[in-house]
Amino acid sequence: MAKVAVDAFGGDYAPEAIVEGALLAAHEDGIEVILTGDEEKLKALIDGKPGSERIEIVHAPEIIQMDEAPVEAVRSKKDSSLSVAAGLVRDGRAGACVSAGNTGATLAASLFVIRRIKGVERPAITSLMPTRTGVSLLVDAGANVDCRPSQLVQFAKMGAIYSERVLKVNRPRVGLLNIGHEPGKGNSLVQETYKLLQDSALNFIGNIEGRDVSRGDADVIVCDGFVGNVVLKFAEGLADALFGMLKEELTKNAVRKAGALLLASGFKTIKKRVDYTEYGGAPLLGVNGVVIIAHGGSNAKAIYNAIRVAKEGINHGLVDIIAGAMVE
Repeated sequence: MAKVAVDAFGGDYAPEAIVEGALLAAHEDGIEVILTGDEEKLKALIDGKPGSERIEIVHAPEIIQMDEAPVEAVRSKKDSSLSVAAGLVRDGRAGACVSAGNTGATLAASLFVIRRIKGVERPAITSLMPTRTGVSLLVDAGANVDCRPSQLVQFAKMGAIYSERVLKVNRPRVGLLNIGHEPGKGNSLVQETYKLLQDSALNFIGNIEGRDVSRGDADVIVCDGFVGNVVLKFAEGLADALFGMLKEELTKNAVRKAGALLLASGFKTIKKRVDYTEYGGAPLLGVNGVVIIAHGGSNAKAIYNAIRVAKEGINHGLVDIIAGAMVE
């Protein structure tokens, strides 16, 4: 049974929240987890807890902090909890790696330690975007600021594979994020990418605009990492702002509070649909192992879901399928 390696000291609430999430995954879902980090501290946190029998600890004395320079930190801290977790995937002791730590460092460790799948120009971060009809997959969400058209096409291929295999979407619709629907719109990058996607075997539906994202017009949304990260962060901020405004307005007087009580279950359902902790983390596609980049502020629930998503990636043979697609 392939194990999931988890960087126990990455994230704002590490190691406690990370360990709690790992115990949940081990106890509730029977997932075999390897925690990397200070062995003594981790033992104290898991000893006697439900699920601890499915958790292995690999000692890693160093920690990469959130504000450290990613590449330099990975190269200088070979014994960090992140680097050791990535090494477990490289060596075949684990099939996946999960980290809520420094995103840039996780990218660097994935590239330097786990390495790219042959034929992949650049790995890409994916992110699940809640829509009116379900969820869409955004690729790239921040790994690559400057891209070439061929790289965006690869992002589309990898995103379509993930959408079909893991999210169970039949022949996913691929849309190119642009400032208009017409083929001639946008800069030279998207115009050239449009032509390549049109000639590909993908189910390419053309350009989509920013307002189409939340409507669910495409199952896979392709863009460079600069645009994708702006879209992702804007969506997160907008959701927070809207729920904040709703709470403020619905608690202004007794009448509104009474109405809010009647709508409470509906609000909870909507909030759950836009809650990042429900999705766990962002898969990094294109490296020789399943890598899940969790939110820095991940709580135990988010880590549990990140581990669950990582295990699904292993079970679906995601790396092998992408590797096969890149040589076609």
